[in-house]
Amino acid sequence: MDSPGYIILSRLSAQMRASSVAANNLANAETPGFRASRPVFSELVTRQNGVGAQGRNAAYSWDRATWRDLTPGPITTTGNPLDVAIQGSGYFAIETPGGERYTRAGRFTISAEGRLVDQQGNAVLNVNSQPIAIAAGDARIEIRGDGTIRSENGVIGQLRIVRFEDEQDLRAEGDRLFDAGGQEAEAVARPSLVQGAVEGSNVRSVTEMTRMMAELREFQIASQFLDHEGERQQSAIDRLLRRRS
Repeated sequence: MDSPGYIILSRLSAQMRASSVAANNLANAETPGFRASRPVFSELVTRQNGVGAQGRNAAYSWDRATWRDLTPGPITTTGNPLDVAIQGSGYFAIETPGGERYTRAGRFTISAEGRLVDQQGNAVLNVNSQPIAIAAGDARIEIRGDGTIRSENGVIGQLRIVRFEDEQDLRAEGDRLFDAGGQEAEAVARPSLVQGAVEGSNVRSVTEMTRMMAELREFQIASQFLDHEGERQQSAIDRLLRRRS
C-alpha cells in the first residue's frame, strides 16, 4: 500500500476512536459525577522516501491524547441524607482494593458492616484516610458543608475532600473513579458540600448524539475514499499487466 492508503488508514483509526469516545460519553449521560472526554488529534508530518515521492511530505492523523471536560455537572436534589454533592473543585477519597481512588459521585450508602460506602461497596474515607463507621444507633445523619458528619449522638467524622494540581493527569478507572496518576492529593481547605443532592454527569445527550453521528459520517467518508483508492491501485495494476501481455 502506498502513502495515500496509509494516510487514510490513520484517519480511519482516528475516527474509530472518536466514535468510541462519543459513544462512551453518551452511555454515561446519567452516571453521577461522570466527566465527558474528547480525543485530541493533530497532524504527524513525515518525509516520503518512496519512488516518485522524493521531497514530498505526508500528513497522518496523530492520536495524541484524551482531554477531559472538567465542567461541573448539574446538582440534583434527592432528599437522601447520604447523598452528597461537591460544589466547586474537589473529589471524595475512596478506599478500593487497588488503593486510594477519587470520585465526584457522592451517592453513598451504609454497608452491612456499618461503613459509609459508594455504589461499588468501596469505603468512603475521612480526613485521616480511614473508613467512616456509622453506628447502629446513629439514625439522623447530618453532613455539613465542610464535610463534617454528625448524628444525634455527636460527631462521627469528616469527609476527606481533595484536589489535584492537574486534573487532566488523573487516570479514569471505570465510569466514576480516578487514579491520582502519580500526583499528590491535596486537602481542600474549605470544601463546599450539599447534603441530600447528587452531581450528575456533565454530558449533554443531544450534543453528544450529534457529535457521534458526525464522527460516524466522517468514518463513512474515509471508508469510501479507501475503497476508491483500492480501485485506483487495482486499475493501475491491470493496465500494467495488459501492457506486458
